[in-house]
Amino acid sequence: MLQIKVSDRDRISAVGSFGTMVLALGAGMVCIGMIFLFCGANPLFAFKKIFTGSFGSVYGVKETITKAIPLILIGGGLTLAFKAKFWNIGAESQLLMGAILGTWVGLNWGPALPPVMIVPLMFIAGFIGGAFWGLIPAVLKLRFSINEVISTLMLNYICAEFLTLLIVGPWKSKKKFGFPYTDDLPDSAILSLLPGTRIHIVTLMLALFTVVLLSLVIYKTRFGYEVRVIGENPDAAKYAGIDFTRTTLLIMTISGGMAGLAGVGEVAGIHHYLSYPDSISSGYGFTAIIVAWLAKLNPVYVIFSGLFFAGVLVGGDAIQISLGLPAATVEIFNGTMLIFLIMGDFFTKNRVRIQSGEKG
Repeated sequence: MLQIKVSDRDRISAVGSFGTMVLALGAGMVCIGMIFLFCGANPLFAFKKIFTGSFGSVYGVKETITKAIPLILIGGGLTLAFKAKFWNIGAESQLLMGAILGTWVGLNWGPALPPVMIVPLMFIAGFIGGAFWGLIPAVLKLRFSINEVISTLMLNYICAEFLTLLIVGPWKSKKKFGFPYTDDLPDSAILSLLPGTRIHIVTLMLALFTVVLLSLVIYKTRFGYEVRVIGENPDAAKYAGIDFTRTTLLIMTISGGMAGLAGVGEVAGIHHYLSYPDSISSGYGFTAIIVAWLAKLNPVYVIFSGLFFAGVLVGGDAIQISLGLPAATVEIFNGTMLIFLIMGDFFTKNRVRIQSGEKG
């Protein structure tokens, strides 16, 4: 009788970890190629269209960078939460809550304040909104032992419906011919773009700065050490006197707040008004989970994994046009890659053996 035995690896080398990740990515690509083939599309042609559509032209590169901005911000915040094994699946709603508060500040204070004042205030409000929404599941877990995967996931739906309520109700503009949008943000609250692109410079610089700073915090500060200890061995963290409650609350303040910053960037840099949730975010909060995982929970690596998956989002639009595949194709791509990355991480940390066992 065959038995499968799983044991921890005593030592995980950097080369082995990288090699396993590459194999996981390759296996994921093969599986996705089979899905393309099942849908009647040539896998090689589909992959070519995805990556030439995102990195094969000046326009594609500009759009890829635009979509990478929220992925880098959110993915960076998720690396912190995941380091502590707090599974924050609610970054999508934290982004939306940041967009809601940032829009409120822009609409109400923007007309009376210059850009140098209103833009920072919008980002501060967005950070507060995302942090507040991130603290709810943290408190629920700490106080009532409610699983954070369930609470963060459910909060996504609550926030999305709340935003919809605002734009079809009290915040609905009277100048939009009945469409469910808010009024346009005043000029002072609109972010400057890189000429000829949709790249909002302030948010891009903010994203790059925050992930570098977060990397220093995780690996060079006492707080970062506490985060890593909590994630690796919660019992050891309690024995060492680490304040689990304070650290968890601070983790979700930062993680949710960074997603909130992304929400402000999308509204003030791209849309200039609040609209339906799926218009504000192209599923960035969910895609950023894969971004963080591919980056091996290192905030600096999030820059590169964010660009990669932003390219997938842009290239996904290209294959919809050229191959006639549905929009859900991109979600299938992302979900498949996440599964294989998780599998790769499992085999990196564990040794699996198949042995023949005797019947008792």
